[in-house]
Amino acid sequence: MSHLLQADGTADNREQRQQNLAIVALLLGAVGIAFAPILVRLSDVGPTAIAFWRVTLACPLLFAMVAWRGHRQRKRQGENWVQTQPLAIREIGALCFCGLMFAGDLAVWHYSIAFTTVANATLLANLAPIFVALAAWLIYRDPPNRTLLIGMALAMAGCGILMSTSLKLGQSHVFGDFLGIITAMFYAAYQISVGRLGKRYSAVMIMAWSSLTTAPVLLVLVLVLGEPFLPTSATGWAVAFGVAFISQFLGQTLIAYGFAHLNATFSSTSLLIQPVMAALLAWAIFGEALGPIHIAGIAVVLSGIYIAKRASRRIIKQTIKPKG
Repeated sequence: MSHLLQADGTADNREQRQQNLAIVALLLGAVGIAFAPILVRLSDVGPTAIAFWRVTLACPLLFAMVAWRGHRQRKRQGENWVQTQPLAIREIGALCFCGLMFAGDLAVWHYSIAFTTVANATLLANLAPIFVALAAWLIYRDPPNRTLLIGMALAMAGCGILMSTSLKLGQSHVFGDFLGIITAMFYAAYQISVGRLGKRYSAVMIMAWSSLTTAPVLLVLVLVLGEPFLPTSATGWAVAFGVAFISQFLGQTLIAYGFAHLNATFSSTSLLIQPVMAALLAWAIFGEALGPIHIAGIAVVLSGIYIAKRASRRIIKQTIKPKG
């Protein structure tokens, strides 16, 4: 009996360590994607073009990592290594769907900025946790914990406070605001897709195939919109490689790992730390004002994420059942 209890305790500790690692990965990934708007501002190409370079330049790194992981697995297993079957068309389709949702997220968000303010577009895009929670409940029959919903609502309210000084209401912004909501839907679909694919594939595998799908979609949009396409200086190329490495290769891969091991609603809520980090980076790099309202918004966002984290831990403990 004591042996069984000890085994259960070891399993619980292992699960808890994995959850902690996933939370750290998720938050570090959010910091990585927080650099994206900073680097976009420094780039000398159009907003959709820099999004194209972001995923395109990350692809070789991601596929190299996939190959390295395969080589490492073969070396570790030695004679016991079994040849992995090639991905089936259905599996490739699921990975490509993830990339299409990410392309929709980037493209529609960039387009929404042309019809509304950056603050409006960013705030509305961060409604994604609502759609993630709804999908988890209605499609996957996974209703969110009430405390988790409180944390999500608090974090989203904090984002509203953080951006309140730049928000603008009016009929002239209706279409752009509508596109901001569509962006949130695309982003929610992307997050859910990443989370479910993470049960079967590694984070780098998901990011490699999804980026490979996202790139040509964005290329078509760049050509249609007629944006400046090629960086014209060494600094421009450095920015393009920077956003590919920091935001896509590191940021999105860490986020994919986090989504694979955490509750979807909590994961989506935790990503609301991204506008907080973007505001702090803009203050540190560009000297943008960070007044009492911004600080209050940051505090509310962090409080909401903390509450969601505690609720998520309770959900995890409830789902770990002793082996009899």
